[in-house]
Amino acid sequence: MKPIILNLSAWVMLPIMDGFAKYLSSTMPVLQITWSRYFFTVIIVLPVMLIFFRKNFKWTEKPKLQLIRGLLLFCANILFFYSISVISLAKALTLAFIAPLIVTILSPILLGEKVGFRRWAAVITGFIGSLIVIRPGFVEVNLASIAALGTGVLYGFYLIVTRKLHNSDHPLLTLLLTGVVGAIIGSMMMPSVWVQPTINQWYMMFALGFFASLGHLFLILSLKYADASKLAPFGYFEIITNIIIGFYFFNHFPDSWTFLGLFVIISSGIYILRREALNRSN
Repeated sequence: MKPIILNLSAWVMLPIMDGFAKYLSSTMPVLQITWSRYFFTVIIVLPVMLIFFRKNFKWTEKPKLQLIRGLLLFCANILFFYSISVISLAKALTLAFIAPLIVTILSPILLGEKVGFRRWAAVITGFIGSLIVIRPGFVEVNLASIAALGTGVLYGFYLIVTRKLHNSDHPLLTLLLTGVVGAIIGSMMMPSVWVQPTINQWYMMFALGFFASLGHLFLILSLKYADASKLAPFGYFEIITNIIIGFYFFNHFPDSWTFLGLFVIISSGIYILRREALNRSN
């Protein structure tokens, strides 16, 4: 029960971060919001590493993969924060849920895994689900929806790289290095986009890093007590917190088409996760 509670707690924390990002996006550049998420993650995680996990505070065995992982997540965050600045949290997250489908598409090429007919069918079904949400030809497709899909694509690559790092570096070290990569790249961009924050905005920018760190810490702790394949389906719980925040703070509630597309995407994603779990156990 402990790993499930920890995992679900993570999917409560991370949408809170998204809520702060959406609120800030009305008065602040998306790049600056993304930078603050990484900058304050480093400020929070580095002391934790030094005080409680000093023995794991060593240089990574795979620096190139860590750099690629950090770049992928940084770019994914930029796309996602841009998408939620225009469309609802629920719609953006629903489209980003194509990530497990992207992993299935890439796994034969990058991980050497075999993908059977049923998993390919699930990928096609999930793609149809994303089309239901966007409804091209019926509703004008905007750049924000494409950015949300792009988030899912980049996050799929990110998950592939994370799998490759799973047995080499400590998860907290990986979290810290991901933050460092994003903070450095973001800091180089800041002079061209910087808007002087108010005190309240500084608090919210710190909250971005705080809830990101807390969410990922809960994920790491949950994976300490249970296999990733068993916990993966609980990741879809994020949409519940997301819908609540979107409705309560932004007066956004998903329409019936979004719910239908969400159901199709989640169903195909859970099927793929189950097939992966079965293949690993055989």
